[in-house]
Amino acid sequence: MRNIKLTIEYDGKKYLGWQRLGDSDKTIQGKIETVLNQMTDETIEIVGSGRTDAGTHAYGQVANFKTESKMTVEKMQLFLNNQLPNDIVIKEIVEVPERFHARYNAKSKQYSYQVWNSEVPTALHRNHSYHYANNLDLEKINEACEFLIGEHDFIGFSSLKKTKKSTIRTITSAKIATKDEMITFTFTGEGFLYNMVRIIVGTLLEVGDGTKEVSAIEEILNQKDRQKAGHTVPAQGLFLDRVSY
Repeated sequence: MRNIKLTIEYDGKKYLGWQRLGDSDKTIQGKIETVLNQMTDETIEIVGSGRTDAGTHAYGQVANFKTESKMTVEKMQLFLNNQLPNDIVIKEIVEVPERFHARYNAKSKQYSYQVWNSEVPTALHRNHSYHYANNLDLEKINEACEFLIGEHDFIGFSSLKKTKKSTIRTITSAKIATKDEMITFTFTGEGFLYNMVRIIVGTLLEVGDGTKEVSAIEEILNQKDRQKAGHTVPAQGLFLDRVSY
C-alpha cells in the first residue's frame, strides 16, 4: 500500500466543514473521497490534520490516504483538480512513508483570522472576513496577545462543555498585521480547542474597543470561565494556513 499526502486549499463557504457527514456531499472530506474513489476504483478514506468547521477556509490543510493505485502523484493531482469543484484545490501531492499520519504526526498549526475594521462593509471580502465597525486600539490588542503566549489551560476560550481530554495547549506566536481596513490575527501553536481561535479573536476585539481590559485575557486563563471571554466571531474569517510536521 502506498501512503499519499495531500496539501489542500479550499473555500469553506458552501460546506458543512471538513469532516464527512454520512451521505452528505457538502463536506470537504466527502468531496475529495468521492473523487479518489473514482480515480482508484477503491474505497478511500482520507485522514485530515484536523477538522475545520462549517464556513472555515484553508490555505494548507493536510491529509493522507492509503492506496494500491500505481498512478503517479502528478497524474493524481491532475485528475483531482479536474474533477473537484473549483473551490477545492489540491496544491501538492507527495508519496510519504507508510507510518506518516496527517493528524498524529502534526507538530504545530497556524491559523489566521481576518477582520474588516471599517464603518463601511466590504463587498469583495465579505465571505472571507468579519466586518467589525468599532474603533480598535491595536496597541492594546498587541499587549493582550502577549498573555496568550506559552502553555495554558485554554478551556475558557473554548466551546467545549465537558471533556476528559486535556485542554492545555501551547501557543508559540500570537500577533496582528494590518493592511488598509483589514486586520489579520495569526496564531501558531501545537493544537487548538474547539472554537478556540474564534473566541480568542472575539475577546481581543472587545479588548481593542474598550469593552474589556487587557488583563481580561489573563483572568480568563486563570479562572477557566468561558462566560468571561468574548463572543465567538463568525467562521468565514478563519483560515487554516499551514500544518508543520
